[in-house]
Amino acid sequence: MSEIIAVIDDDLHINNMLCELLSREGYKVIRAFSGGEALAVLEETTPDLILLDLMMPGLSGEQVLPRIRDIPVIVMSAKVDVGSKVQLLMSGAADYITKPFDTKELLARIQVQLRRSRQVTADILEYGGLTLDAELHEAKFGENAVKLTKTEFAILKILMQNPKQVITKSQILDRISADTPDCVESSLKVHVSNLRKKLRDASGLDFIEAVWGIGFKMRENLN
Repeated sequence: MSEIIAVIDDDLHINNMLCELLSREGYKVIRAFSGGEALAVLEETTPDLILLDLMMPGLSGEQVLPRIRDIPVIVMSAKVDVGSKVQLLMSGAADYITKPFDTKELLARIQVQLRRSRQVTADILEYGGLTLDAELHEAKFGENAVKLTKTEFAILKILMQNPKQVITKSQILDRISADTPDCVESSLKVHVSNLRKKLRDASGLDFIEAVWGIGFKMRENLN
């Protein structure tokens, strides 16, 4: 599955250049030209990495950065002073590259962040006694194995990777479409319903909460 990169930059020339560059490298690209538009785009799709400009109309990159969770962000800026870089890294940026930049260096930094992200997501995930091992493709509650289909496992993995976040239906479909082509919008509700039943049968708990009209999330108060 192609990894998704969000390009957020109000400069049309730079935005177009980055989109063309990343598309040639095999990435799926989404983009925005302002901070406000970026937040709207991120509500619909969760990318694997974000390239974020600082100087934008409306909400600046500095204002957008703290509102991004669990996604590596590479900041692109003409600011070169060390203090600015340190502040941005402390505010949540994964990396910083100074404009103008060499595209080969940018691609290398992107690959490093995506590799780190893949290593994190390959770890064993745990939530309320539920354990998911992505490498072994196993789900357990305590010592009880939960037998899941490939689609159910993919859905559960996304939700457990973002336990406090509501994941929209479109985000789920975007993330699992290449690996689980049997899951389409009309069948997603059935897959989630089957997943919830299997988890309840194994644990007696309702792990997944439906957020009406939006999507799904891990339930905070298990019962």
